[in-house]
Amino acid sequence: MARINFGLDLGSTSTKYVVMQDGKILYKHRLPTGWSSKEAADNVKADLIKRGYSFDDFRCVSTGYGRVSVDYANKNITEITCHAKGAEYLFGEQEVAIIDIGGQDTKIIVLENGQVKDFIMNDKCSAGTGRFLEVMANAMGYDPASLCELARKGKGVKISSMCTVFAESEVIGLAGAGAPKEDIAFGIVESITEKVVSQCRNVPEDFKVFLTGGLCGCPYILESLSEKLKRKVETHEDAMYAGAIGAAAFAEKMK
Repeated sequence: MARINFGLDLGSTSTKYVVMQDGKILYKHRLPTGWSSKEAADNVKADLIKRGYSFDDFRCVSTGYGRVSVDYANKNITEITCHAKGAEYLFGEQEVAIIDIGGQDTKIIVLENGQVKDFIMNDKCSAGTGRFLEVMANAMGYDPASLCELARKGKGVKISSMCTVFAESEVIGLAGAGAPKEDIAFGIVESITEKVVSQCRNVPEDFKVFLTGGLCGCPYILESLSEKLKRKVETHEDAMYAGAIGAAAFAEKMK
């Protein structure tokens, strides 16, 4: 059996992994990370063995929040480097800006000639992240994707608090005051995309922009970002796996 090469992106909320051979993705999957990064890594190994992949001859590169917890990884590489490599694989562009909205942070990565020229990551506050959207959606009784679609129908509301705790109280207060749900949802999405766009100040005006991460499956997020950046923000059906794809590409190059 040919050697298995795989990349594992162990994030704060979900773990994505990709099996690659000769530049082709053979298998991809994601699991909730849960409370233990080590347990999540073990679950990945168990799933791959169940799928018939042998660990007798393999190369694994880990990335993400819990990358050092993968005790069977041959190497761990930062998520900035892996997301850049994964985005190049997915989009076939070497002059590009990547917006990666993760569970706990948002990264803006600028590539020139396929190399990371610049990047910025949000501060410790979770505003503008998947976690912020998840908390706000839960407060309103929706899942994140449904909340984003509801936001498309809304207008007018602005969430002034950037702290997740205070923003949740603000959302509950707006609901109690009778504000329409779609308008509150609009305000939530606006607060996320405004925060993300504020981080894009170093993105060259002529660069294409791509969205990766868990929110790339929410069309209204793409529309809101595109409107604010005054250029089309694109994505890919596998964009949430960008970090894992980049890690797998590095694993393929290992001897």
